[in-house]
Amino acid sequence: MLTQSTQGMALLMTVLALGFATSCGAEDRAATRPGVGDAAQDFELQAVAGSRQGKVKLSEVLKEGPVVLAVLRGYPGYQCPACSQQVGSLIGKARELKSANVLLIYPGPALELNLRAGEFLQGTELPAGFTMLLDPDYSFTNAYGLRWDAPRETAYPSTFVIDSNGKVRYRKVSMTHGDRANATEVAQAVANLEN
Repeated sequence: MLTQSTQGMALLMTVLALGFATSCGAEDRAATRPGVGDAAQDFELQAVAGSRQGKVKLSEVLKEGPVVLAVLRGYPGYQCPACSQQVGSLIGKARELKSANVLLIYPGPALELNLRAGEFLQGTELPAGFTMLLDPDYSFTNAYGLRWDAPRETAYPSTFVIDSNGKVRYRKVSMTHGDRANATEVAQAVANLEN
C-alpha cells in the first residue's frame, strides 16, 4: 500500500513525464517544419477549386515557377475568419503574385472535408494561378510538422514561398490564430525571387 507521500510523488512523476512527452512531440514537429533555405518536401494532394484539377504534386507545379503555399486551419468546428481574411488578402494581391502559383491547403478529417472546403470558398472566385487543395487526415500537415494537436485545432496557420528549385525562401508559421503572413510581405518575397 502506497503512503500519501509516495502517492503524491508518483502523481508528480506522472505529470512531469506527460509534460516532457508533450514538449518532445512539439519539438519533433518543429524539427520537421521546413525553414528558410531548406528544400520543401514534395507532396501530392487533391485540388477542389481553382486553376488546377485532380491530383496536384508540388514538384510538378514548381516546374512552372515559384509557389506560395498557404496552410489554413480547415474546419475546427467553424470556418476560421482569420483564414478567410488571409485568403482574401492573397486574392487582393493576385496581380503581384502572378509569377507564382498559390496553393491553399485546407486540412482536416477526411469525412466531409470536401464539403467544408466548399463552404469556405462559397461566393469566392479564385483567380488564375490559385488552387485549393484538400489535406485529408492531416497527411501533409503532419509531414510538414504543422499539426496543431489540441482540442478544436487543426494546423498552425503557415505560409511558405518556395522558389522554382524547391527551396523555401520565406516562411511564417503562426502559433496563434492571428499573426498570419501579410499578403504584402508574401508578394515582396515572390518579387525578390525575380531579382
